[in-house]
Formats: sequence, structure tokens, C-alpha cells
Amino acid sequence: MLDLQTVNDVFVSMSSRGDETVALQQAGGEWKPITSKTFYGRVRAVAETLKSWGIVKGDRVALVSENRWEWAATDFAVLGIGAVDVPLYQTLTPDQMGYMLRNSGVKAIFVSTKAQYQKVVAAGEIPSLEHVVVFDEGSFEGADSFADIVKRGTELETPDAAFDAMVKEVKPEDLATIIYTSGTTGDPKGVMLTHGNLASNLRYSTDGFGIKKKDVSISFLPLSHVTARHLDYALYKLEVVLAYCPKIDALPAAMKAVQPTIFLAVPRVYEKIRQSVENKSTGMKKRILEWAIGRGKANRKKLLLGEEPKGPGWQLANKLVYGKIREAFGGKARIYIAGGAPLGMDSAEWFLDVGIRIFEGYGMTETSPVIARNMFESYRIGTVGAMVPNMETRIAEDGELEVRGPAVFIGYWQNEEATKSEFTEDGWFKTGDIGKIEDGFLSITDRKKEVIKTSGGKMVAPQPIENKLKANSLVAQAAVIGDKKKFISVLISPNFQNLESWAKQNGVATEDRAALVSDPKVQKAYSEIVKKVNVSLAPYEAIKKIGVVPEEWSVDDGELTPSMKLKRRVILEKYKSQIEKFYGE
Repeated sequence: MLDLQTVNDVFVSMSSRGDETVALQQAGGEWKPITSKTFYGRVRAVAETLKSWGIVKGDRVALVSENRWEWAATDFAVLGIGAVDVPLYQTLTPDQMGYMLRNSGVKAIFVSTKAQYQKVVAAGEIPSLEHVVVFDEGSFEGADSFADIVKRGTELETPDAAFDAMVKEVKPEDLATIIYTSGTTGDPKGVMLTHGNLASNLRYSTDGFGIKKKDVSISFLPLSHVTARHLDYALYKLEVVLAYCPKIDALPAAMKAVQPTIFLAVPRVYEKIRQSVENKSTGMKKRILEWAIGRGKANRKKLLLGEEPKGPGWQLANKLVYGKIREAFGGKARIYIAGGAPLGMDSAEWFLDVGIRIFEGYGMTETSPVIARNMFESYRIGTVGAMVPNMETRIAEDGELEVRGPAVFIGYWQNEEATKSEFTEDGWFKTGDIGKIEDGFLSITDRKKEVIKTSGGKMVAPQPIENKLKANSLVAQAAVIGDKKKFISVLISPNFQNLESWAKQNGVATEDRAALVSDPKVQKAYSEIVKKVNVSLAPYEAIKKIGVVPEEWSVDDGELTPSMKLKRRVILEKYKSQIEKFYGE
């Protein structure tokens, strides 16, 4: 169990390690170390600048950036002076950003690039905003240079009693952060988390993983998302080295260079690695892959226990297949964690059969975030694991998971009505997820608001069906449809890289995506995918109509949240006419 009362205790611990490397940054094509004392000096420089601007305890400071050491330094500086940070996704539009900045009343904002600076400018008047700071070098009208702020850091590396005392003055009940929800069901709400909320969860969430000093992890999931930020805090406390990777397309190269021993990703990253392996496996390679997966299935009982099977068949499969798949993660990873969205059973079993146990967890922004997690000591595939000790859970009559404990948020920023609606009369937080608990292991079957009720009265959970479809290398995303309808339909967003490769092998032109997805051969391929999934479904769940769309859904285009969940409301509106044709409306 981690010993801490506030997030500032993480900084105090991390910054007391002198010349030890605590982080890695990419510069000039190389990964360069950042020592503990260097980090301390930079955080202190930012904190003193904030204080000189008149920012005091309780004031809000926004952060809009990719994963870089500057993000963490700013975060620790803001929290160190008792202020409140407001992390925003870098994919937000100027209008969205403006709403959140005005709603939270920020006094300063730190942005990473020229593009983010321009969004702030385009967001319109923000009465409370007094200072804009840009991480990248350049000339930005009315903005301060982060480089200029931290250049004093080398002078401030020696511990300072007054600064250290200020950092330690922050109390568990003090507000630490306001994190805006993604707004899949309306205007974003600012989740208020105190230092005590975050610390109470950090104490337990990494127990049972066997994390060691000098382990290495790549920080690439958006730090504006509570899961990535939570794990980074925990890893700093556990003396793990964090390598900051600001761009997702740079992740494969980063994994090869850094060779992480701990890997955290959303399920979509794992799915893409699986799809890449399957797509490259043709002819003899495909037969070898299928044989190796068969060897894994035969040894599943041992793999579920975390034991490495013996025997010549396993060793040969390991040499020909499993080892090469591990190379995609850098070759040294021993802890694989999935969070942010559900990992489908098909993907979980596929990775297990190639010798990789993925520890799936579950939580919410409102719960700081971890509610349950699988770990070495207790693991059950297909579940999100056992509950963390600081959380109580129960299942309501309608199947909704309800929780309570010290990690549960204190409310939505300036929105008492929304806060009240999220709690039961006896004080339990309503997660909005349908779940079940068996032998202490929690399974989440779907979002309560997303469960489909057909016109025949049948209840259909879309996520398990969508995960089965996404197990195929030609499917990037799928949206199951059918609420208040006679039957179930699906919209499929292809993995165009794999589809275009398949199309060339089958003599289908790939220049025009609209024409590509309309081609009879392509339509037949997706019909076969759906047909195979339908075999595993109840008759009322079976998919009757299929629409293959000419776009690959993304966060940037608004169909996905930053944690890669579907924005169903957006998809239903975007493809309204196509959906109406499914049902003859």
C-alpha cells in the first residue's frame, strides 16, 4: 500500500531522489534523462511564477497538452501552491475549450503548441483569464514562454524549506482538480476531485502488480484523462521511470527504443496490435499463427494462473510467434494493463493464448478513478477484477453498479442539480453501468443508458456484440443500433489500412473509400463477419442489417471520446438517413 495523503506527497517523494533519473524526454531523436533534482527545480520555477502572478490557493489553472514532461511539471507546480488544475483534451474545438475555460473561471492556461494557442485565441473572451503560457518555442502575442519560466530551474534545484513547507501545507480535503467529462450525453460537467479523493485511490490501485523500482513505462495516453494521470502519479511514487511520448503514431518507435516493462493502454491499442499481426499473417504465416494460438489454448489453464507452460510445442510457438508479438510492445513488458473502455473477451483470450495476460480494470472520473482491477494475485479473464479495498460496491435492482468510499468525487463544479441526480438517497454514487459481482470479481456488461430495448421488449447490450465485431482485423469500430426498433442493425467503421490491403489482394479498387465500402466483394466480406458473430448471439440479438461507412471514426472527427468510447448520440445523428433506411422509415 502506498503511503500518501495528498497528490503533493507524490511530488515530495519523487523530487527527493537527487541525481536519479525519474523521466525521459525525446530531444534531437534521442531519449534524454530528467533527474529528480532537475524536475524539482523546474517545478519550483513554475510554482514561483504562478505565485508572482497572484495565483493563490483555490484558483484554477488550465492545461492543454500532449504527454510531455512540461505537463507533469506544471501539474505538480499548480498543486504545490494549493491551486486547482483543469486538464483539457487537446482535441477540443475552440468553442468547447471556451465553454470549459469560462465555466471553471481559470486565471491562467498552459498550452503545448501553436495550434492550441490559436484555439485559446479563437475561443472568444474569457473574463477570468490573465495569463497564457506556451510550451513550444516561438513568438506568441500576449503569451509567456514556458522555456523562459523554467530556465531558472537550474538555480532552484537545491531544496528550499519555504517551498517544501508550502507543498506540504495542502490538506486532503483541498480541491486538486476539475476534470470535464467528455459530454457524450450533453454539456460537459466538471468533476471535482480533492487531494484526498485521488490519494485514497492511489494507495491501493497498484497493489498486487509487483511493480519494481527502475521499471519503465511509456506515458502516452492523454494526461487529461484521469486513468493515465492516476497511473503516472502511482509510478512516480513507486520510483518507476516515465518516458513521455506526445504522439500516438510515435508509439511503436518509442516502444522499440524505450522497451517498457509496464504497458498501459486503452483496448483499441491492443486491438490494433492484434489486427496488425493477423493482417500480416497470410499463407504459411497464417497457419503458423493459428497453430501457435492453438498451443496457447491447450495451455490456457496454466496461462490463467500466470504460469509459463513447458514442453517443445510451447517453446517452438514462443520462438516463432509469441516472442515476435511481445516485440511489438518493446520486448521487455511483463505488466500489461487495459483501461478506459471495455476489453472484449475475444481480444483478452487471443492475447492470453499468445502468453500475454492483460490486466483489465474499471473505474470512472468520478471515482478517482479505480473501482476494480485484475492483478497477478487475483485474475479472472472476462472481468474487470476485484474491487479496490477503499471502495464499497452493490448492484441495484435494475442491475446498475453503485459505489461509495473516500475516492468518490465531491460533486460537479457549480452544478448541484447534476450532482444530486448522480447519488441515491442513501449516498451511493450511481455509475450508470450495468454490472454483476461473482466470487468477488466484477463484470461490466454495458452502459445503463445505452442498453437497447427493441420494440418487442427485448433488452440487448450493445458493447459485447461490438467487441466481438472489433475482434476482426477489418473492423475498427462498430455501433449496434435498434432501440425501439423491430430488430438489431449495425454500422461498421472499417480499419481502412487493413481493408485496403485486403482489397488489393482481392482485385478491388481502393482509391475512393465510398466506392470501396460499396463494392459487392467488400459487402460480402463484412456480411460474413457479422454472420460469424450472429452464431454466438440469441435470436433477438442477431444483426439483421449492416451499414459499412466510408469513414474511420476518430476523436478528432467527434465520433469517439478521448478514451475511444463511441459517442452514440453523434453517430446516430450523423448517419440518421442511413439508419432510417434500415427500418424503412
